[in-house]
Amino acid sequence: MDGIMATTESTEGKRGPQRIGAPAAMRHAAGQLAQLLGCEPGAVSALKRTDEGWSADVEVVEIERVPDTASVMASYRVKLDEHGELLEYERIRRYARGQIDR
Repeated sequence: MDGIMATTESTEGKRGPQRIGAPAAMRHAAGQLAQLLGCEPGAVSALKRTDEGWSADVEVVEIERVPDTASVMASYRVKLDEHGELLEYERIRRYARGQIDR
C-alpha cells in the first residue's frame, strides 16, 4: 500500500508522518495482510492500540469450499506501527466458516 502515511505540519514547520486513527488502522491491517497472503480479508474482528501502534485480528478465507459454510477460515493477528506500516503478523486460529465459538 503505497502512500498510506499522511503528513502534518509541526510547530517548527517540519513535515512528518502522522499517527493513524482506528478506522485507518483497520483498513491498513486488512489491506496489507491481503497483499501478503494473496486473499481477501473477511473482517477485522478486533482492534486495539498498543505501545508500538495497533494490533488487529483479521479474519480471512484460507480455503474456499462449496457450500461456503465448509470453507476454512483463519484469524490473523496483525501488528502495525503508529503510522500504519505492518510490523508482523501471525495466524492465531483456523476454523470452519460455519463454526460458532462457545
